[in-house]
Amino acid sequence: MAVLRAGVVGCGNVAGNHAAAYRDLPGVELVAVTDLEPGRADALAHRFGGRAVAPERLFDLDLDLLSICTPHPTHEGVVTQAAGYGVHVLCEKPIAIDMGAAARMVAAAEAAGVLLGVLFQRRFWPAAQRIRRAIDDGTLGQPFLGHASVLLHREPRYYTATAWRGTWATDGGGVLMTQAVHNIDLLQWFMGQAVEVSAAHGTFVQPIEVEDTAVATIRFAGGGLATLAASTALTPGLGTRVQVTGRSGATVGLAEYPEGSEAQIDLWAVPGAEAVAAPYRGGLTGDLDLPAINAGLAPFHALQIADFVAAVRDRREPAVTGREAAKSLAILTAIYASAASGRPEAVPHLPVPQR
Repeated sequence: MAVLRAGVVGCGNVAGNHAAAYRDLPGVELVAVTDLEPGRADALAHRFGGRAVAPERLFDLDLDLLSICTPHPTHEGVVTQAAGYGVHVLCEKPIAIDMGAAARMVAAAEAAGVLLGVLFQRRFWPAAQRIRRAIDDGTLGQPFLGHASVLLHREPRYYTATAWRGTWATDGGGVLMTQAVHNIDLLQWFMGQAVEVSAAHGTFVQPIEVEDTAVATIRFAGGGLATLAASTALTPGLGTRVQVTGRSGATVGLAEYPEGSEAQIDLWAVPGAEAVAAPYRGGLTGDLDLPAINAGLAPFHALQIADFVAAVRDRREPAVTGREAAKSLAILTAIYASAASGRPEAVPHLPVPQR
C-alpha cells in the first residue's frame, strides 16, 4: 500500500484534529503544515509531526491530499490551487461564503479529477447515522416536518480575539455561517432538497456586524417543511437539536448538549418501538471554549478524515462531497437573501456537471 502524503493549511484550533487524524492513520504520512503565521505552523508541527513550511513551498512537497483549515473566504483560492497540482482536498465547513465560489471550487476539482470533500463531522455521530438509516429503511417514511435549534453561548472575546470573526467580508456571516451550518447540513441530509426559505435575523448582544440570532422556515421538494432557530446570545448555552417527523408518523431527534459532546438520540417516537431517550447530563455554566469543543468532536473528525483517505485510495466519492456541502451553503444563501428582501427566496443550486 503506497503511503499517502498529507498536508494541513491553516494551523488554528481545528487543525489539530486533522493533523492528529493523519498522524494516526495507517498508510498516511503528515508531511507538512503551513500558516501565514509561522509560529502557529511550528507549534502544530511540534505537536503532531510533519514540517512547518512557508505557504509558497507547500506544493513543492508532492502531496496527495490536503486539509484546509483557513478562514471561510480563503477556501476557494487554496482549493483551486490544490486542484491545479492534482492534490485531493478536504476543506473545513462551510465550503465557501457564496455559491459562486462553491461552484468554482467544485468545477476546479471535477476538471482536475481530484476529490473535494468538506468536513461535516456531525454526520458521523452514531445518533445521526441511526436517524439516516431509519429514513433509508422506511421506518420513518419520507420526512415532512423538521426542526433545528442552535442555542449557544459565546463570550464577546470569541469575536474580538480574532480579526476575521464577526464581519461579512471575512467571516461571511454569524451564527448561521459558523455554527448552525452543521445543523442545517443534518436537517437537509434528513429532509431532502430545500427549495425555498423565509427568514429574518438580527444582532442583539454580540459586538459584531453579522447576525447573532436568526429564524427561518424552509420548504423542501415534495412539500416538506422545517423551522430553524439559531443564536450565540444565550447565557448559558442550551446546545443543539435536530428533529424530524416522517410519513409513518414517527418522530425522532438528537441533541448535542453541551456543545461539542457526542449527540444522543433524545426522542425516538416510532410506532411499535420502545421509546428511547438520552439521560440528561447536566447544565452548561459559562463559556465553553473552542479547544474543548474541538476536542469533543475530534473522534468524528477522525472518522470523516479516515473516510476521505479511503475514498482517495478506492477512487470513490467521499461521504460529503463539495456538491453535497454546497446544499447547506445554498440554504444559508437563501436565508440571508430572504432576511434582506423580506420575502421568500428560492434556494440556489450548483450547475449540473457536464458529461
